[in-house]
Amino acid sequence: MANRFDASAVELKEKLVVINRVSKTVKGGRVPHFAAIMIVGDENGHVGYGLGKAAEVPEAIRKGIEDAKKNMITVSLKGTTIPHEVIGEFGAGRVMLKPAAKGTGVIAGGTVRAILDMAGIKDIRTKCLRTNNPTNVVKATFEGLKSLRNVEEVAAMRGISVEQVKG
Repeated sequence: MANRFDASAVELKEKLVVINRVSKTVKGGRVPHFAAIMIVGDENGHVGYGLGKAAEVPEAIRKGIEDAKKNMITVSLKGTTIPHEVIGEFGAGRVMLKPAAKGTGVIAGGTVRAILDMAGIKDIRTKCLRTNNPTNVVKATFEGLKSLRNVEEVAAMRGISVEQVKG
């Protein structure tokens, strides 16, 4: 099971996925604000995402990084790829993640690529299905990564040995 991870113990890298300029119309005119989606990770199986909103871009980025450190998960890896194929869903966002042979590289769009790079996944094939809204794609990718299980985790859940799981 993808469990929470304490972000204070390791060195984390940060990446900006998207910055969105929004404005509120008030009596005196338009008031601009910014929303930033940030990804943080240690490139070793730990990754998190966060959304920061503020009147200034740097403040929105800072808030996004703080939120991402609170939402970190541990991803099950099998070498440089993922253990099995999975489809992550959130809202209208659906992301298919497929393991790939060593040397394939990260075949993914910009939003999913940022997450996989921060998680430390080097060989994978992905496809965004239905929507390309960055917020829903990020959340769908995280749902897929959370649902990954390696052989040892499956054996422990079922209460049997690894050899019995492999068949």
